[in-house]
Amino acid sequence: MCEASAYLIKDGKETLVLESVDILEPLDESGFMLKNIFGDQKIIKARILRMELVSHKILFSEDTP
Repeated sequence: MCEASAYLIKDGKETLVLESVDILEPLDESGFMLKNIFGDQKIIKARILRMELVSHKILFSEDTP
């Protein structure tokens, strides 16, 4: 299994956005569409902070204008 869970880091805490993410697509300069293996999808307006591939994590940080 190569899926990852996506988390938004806010105020120093990780909040789960979507589990079992299979597809990550950039939408524009400020967001991504996430799709998981179950067909669920979410749009997140954030930037990728880092990816932890061994831990199967995608960590996002909110953009600040």
